[in-house]
Amino acid sequence: MPDPVDARLGEIETALMALEDRPLIFDRAGIARAGVFVSIARDGTLRVDRGYVRPEDDAVPATDAEGDGTGENPGCAAGETRSTVAPRAVITVGGQAQADEEDDDNAIKPLPDRLVSELTAYRTLALRDAVGSNPHVAMTALLHKLCLDTFDRPTSDNCLEATVREVFFTIQPSGLDDSPPAKAVNERHEAWGADVPKDETALWDWLDALDDARRANLLAHCVSFGVNALHEKADRSGCGRVTEYGVKRRIAQADRLARAVGLDLVHGGWRPTVENYLGRVTKPHILAAVREAKGEQSAQLIDHLKKAEMAKEAERLLDGTGWLPEPLRACDETEGATEPEALPAFLSGDGDEGDEENAEVPDPLAAE
Repeated sequence: MPDPVDARLGEIETALMALEDRPLIFDRAGIARAGVFVSIARDGTLRVDRGYVRPEDDAVPATDAEGDGTGENPGCAAGETRSTVAPRAVITVGGQAQADEEDDDNAIKPLPDRLVSELTAYRTLALRDAVGSNPHVAMTALLHKLCLDTFDRPTSDNCLEATVREVFFTIQPSGLDDSPPAKAVNERHEAWGADVPKDETALWDWLDALDDARRANLLAHCVSFGVNALHEKADRSGCGRVTEYGVKRRIAQADRLARAVGLDLVHGGWRPTVENYLGRVTKPHILAAVREAKGEQSAQLIDHLKKAEMAKEAERLLDGTGWLPEPLRACDETEGATEPEALPAFLSGDGDEGDEENAEVPDPLAAE
């Protein structure tokens, strides 16, 4: 999540911990009647819960010698009061409280939590069946939840457990925000954002009235924010959040998705340059790229050059060929070679023999 949000959540968590850990202050007169529960915590440390009074000890009239007639309970924390009526016994069967048969109170009490859970379990299953047979309502419910996630109105209190979590790029190349795909996504998001109602109830009504074509387009836009085709370095121990198996599976699914939509990164505006690829790989990688796109003869024309000159000339040779590095290709993509292109005269001389094989172009980014 964004750093400001993460920092604010940290502040809230600290405040909650301080609230939960605050000391309880008891009246001196009540300490003599109160007791503690002593047990062993999960981590093996001693756990002491203070300030408990047994029901028979708490059933003291308001005019008791310990009281002052105000009904205050000396055994309670400051600001709390005790009941002057002895609590009735509660009989439990199977962990569930049973109503006192001798209770003369005719008021309707809330249903037991377990009974409510059982009843709503049946209702949930029936609702699943009904939604599963009504595509229009199912699409409306899905779009309603995804729109709340996509347009910065996330909420955890929703009956539909469907979520789109936008994937943020912790590592990204320079100029990514100005690339054609980024501009297209932003323009589409702004266009939809101007139409999507901010009120949750109004959003449902608006979605329900949309025609099928617009609903499908909006669904595609919302779902797109959850796409994650990123390569991440796996934890070598295999115990971290990112595993080698998980990354491989993610990339395989991304390849399938790319084939389904006919992804074309050449059409999407990517081309090899010194900045985004050629200046950040070794000389063998540069020669392999030229060889694959232009043929062996073109590769031989530049194999004697220094790294900086080789990268610059390779950019010229690869321009317009549609060549892509392996991470940007579809898994079934193949490349063909074309006729070599002559080098300018000033590059046709012999390079310095002392050139390091894998020397890098001066760049703040390390070669990968």
